[in-house]
Amino acid sequence: MQIEPYLFFDGRCEEALSFYKEALGAEVGALMRFRDSPDPTSAPPGNEDKVMHALVRVGGASFMASDGHCAGDTSFKGFGLALTVPDATTFDRIFTALETGGQVRMPPAQTFFSPRFGMVEDRFGVLWMVIVGQG
Repeated sequence: MQIEPYLFFDGRCEEALSFYKEALGAEVGALMRFRDSPDPTSAPPGNEDKVMHALVRVGGASFMASDGHCAGDTSFKGFGLALTVPDATTFDRIFTALETGGQVRMPPAQTFFSPRFGMVEDRFGVLWMVIVGQG
């Protein structure tokens, strides 16, 4: 079994995918638009070009994404994505990129479990916990 996050961006998925490519070096594997669905009723009216499904890889992990119902009411509550990076230089680059247009929830600091840890909510409302791994 395997658990993968599935994020619904309610109309901003294309923007989010571009952002994660730039900020995290993410790679989009599969991408299907609503217009490509074999079920023509699956697309919210007027949103045929929105993302129905995407598979996104960041390093050795992946998550899935969609525009969902394209209602514009994205809400990511009650969870965060933990991103382990190899060193402080990578941490600084990624944390700075994620905070662009977002909000720092916990400034980067040394902790008892890592030489560098911080939490940032990106411009889409996704909470990222960025941590330098312990070798």
